[in-house]
Amino acid sequence: MLLHTEYDLADNVTWFTDLGGSSAHVSRLSEQVPQVTNNNGDVSSAVGNYRFTTSRYTLATGVRADVETGSVTHKLSAQTSYYRDRQATGIGNGTAINSNIYNPVSSPAQNVAAPPSVYKRSSTALSGIALADTLGFWNDALQVTGGLRYQQIKSDNFVPGNSAPSSSYDKNAITPMVGVVVKPWQHVSLYANYIEGLSKGDIAPANASNPGQVLSPYKSKQYEAGVKVDALGTISTLSVFQITKPSGALVNGAGSEFVTANEQRNRGIELDVVGSPLEDLRLTGGVMLLDAELTKSVTPGAQGKRAPGTSRFQANAGVEYDLPFLRDLTLNANVTHNGKQNVNTINTQSIPSWTTVDFGARYKTRIYNAPTTFRADVLNAFDRNYWSGVTSFSTVSQGTPRTLMLSVAVDF
Repeated sequence: MLLHTEYDLADNVTWFTDLGGSSAHVSRLSEQVPQVTNNNGDVSSAVGNYRFTTSRYTLATGVRADVETGSVTHKLSAQTSYYRDRQATGIGNGTAINSNIYNPVSSPAQNVAAPPSVYKRSSTALSGIALADTLGFWNDALQVTGGLRYQQIKSDNFVPGNSAPSSSYDKNAITPMVGVVVKPWQHVSLYANYIEGLSKGDIAPANASNPGQVLSPYKSKQYEAGVKVDALGTISTLSVFQITKPSGALVNGAGSEFVTANEQRNRGIELDVVGSPLEDLRLTGGVMLLDAELTKSVTPGAQGKRAPGTSRFQANAGVEYDLPFLRDLTLNANVTHNGKQNVNTINTQSIPSWTTVDFGARYKTRIYNAPTTFRADVLNAFDRNYWSGVTSFSTVSQGTPRTLMLSVAVDF
């Protein structure tokens, strides 16, 4: 649930508030975290009766103001925010299952008892204050933004059944944000920015010896520069970037402790294009080249290797077309490509590149004077069998099979 409100205190001053929260209670009997045991694709996995609950809520409020000091314009903002979450888990274990990812074996259903209790595993609170000002010169031909943000992160981890925290973190930081935009010509903008941020630590996965533990907060740094061109009915953006952040890792593979062990540096170049060169035709597309390197690692032989779950090349393209003889019917198609991804930090295992194609259509009409939209989409239309991605702790996800989705949306 999310509530957003705005109120104009004056013609140039707006007060805003966002309030939200959610609660999830999950029960499932499933086979979790299969471990590949050799190059032939043999796997061993555990069946578990899982229970977990997550509750979270957030509050943010602040003001925005537009003012002028002589010939210089200012876009001022001040905001304070608070976020809190709580996670609890429980598991009843069944018997291990042995199979093969290339030749799956059917296994009889197991009657696994539910866990006796759901225990609190972590509690985290994030709070902050942010101040920013964007100064405009010469009718915004030059814009300079400066800002500061104070952040505090408090996190407690718990051992199941123990009400006292097993570990706690209480860190704060003041982080800067600076940016500049130059418009040398009417349809061209050059920009650059630098941002630092304090983020909640990674959460230990289920195949760690400390599952559910929240690691210490970390500070990330991001540099970006680029050019934006708005012409011929399209907006094109070309940017280069670098992001550096610590990350968690399993010290000695599955079953070992999950700790803040790595530092990952992402350097890349990205091109995005969106526009409508013709009245009934809309195009989107993007290409990214990424160099993701583990600049620090506790795993022998991993430093300097490519970060797991990252591909050197990604691309996507989409098209929408409004049929001229039936103006309320729109057809669309999308193509997505993702390059090869390494599974582990020493780059000895990988999943191949993949490409998928999606088709869809939507029809807009009115039913009893209510705007109504019918949608039909076919995902992975050619039923490509692929591994879609890798997480930082070497879990591989299977791609979505050919899927037909139908929906109706009605505005009241």
